Amino acid sequence: MTISRANGLDIYYETAGEGRPLLLIHPLPYDHNAWLYQVARYAAGFRTIAMDLRGMGRSAKPHEPFSLRDMGDDILGILREEGMLDKNGAGDAVVLGCSVGSKIALMLACDHPEVFKATILVGGNSGPQNQFDHRIKAYRAAAADGTLYDYHLGHLRYGVTPGWADSPIGRHLLAGFAERGRDAFDAESIAQIFGALTVSDLTPKLPAYKTPTLIINGEHDSALAAGRLTASRITQAEPRVLPGTGHCCFLEDPAGFDALVLDFLARHGMWPG
Repeated sequence: MTISRANGLDIYYETAGEGRPLLLIHPLPYDHNAWLYQVARYAAGFRTIAMDLRGMGRSAKPHEPFSLRDMGDDILGILREEGMLDKNGAGDAVVLGCSVGSKIALMLACDHPEVFKATILVGGNSGPQNQFDHRIKAYRAAAADGTLYDYHLGHLRYGVTPGWADSPIGRHLLAGFAERGRDAFDAESIAQIFGALTVSDLTPKLPAYKTPTLIINGEHDSALAAGRLTASRITQAEPRVLPGTGHCCFLEDPAGFDALVLDFLARHGMWPG
């Protein structure tokens, strides 16, 4: 178990493999285990770092408001503590994120091009997102009336297609996230994450953004329209759609997802083959 305290909070993360750093930033309401397939595949060519965002998993659960920039600083702290930045604060990392993780990934790449050399966004959205008030209210209500486990499981299902959620592997994986959340899930802290996501707007940064970027959406992803809009705002973006999958397409079709990612990385000289 590895904990970073570089930004003043306990941030849990796991590493595997050797080579160029590959940061994996999970979606809500999942945890670092969302990337189990990608860690198994990409650790052959990267030093993978799968972390729990503040407010999630084994990381600290602050109740006071915080920003996506604070969450990004947690990630930069991990890179510093792992010795993955040079004395000038530069590096050669790749960052991959889904949902809130994709927005944090894009923010980091916009603000720190000296650190992040490629960005992979899953369900990307660069603009403000004011549709989460119902989630904040529902999580707080579920915590108050003792139904947080059931609400969490329902929210997990929202991130994938119904057919996959009801498949043997889908039921197994989603139940694992929900079971880990029995002791680790904190409704007030996740409300603060949604609050930070709501007000974040990266659109003004995109005209100057030059980092190679792959944007992947599942065919049935509720964020598909937002992903396409984000891709249209980034000159060098490569949008892709993974058939038959939902928001967390990397869980539903890891082989199809990895094929898109590894092709992108190979073309940019970042996958050793």
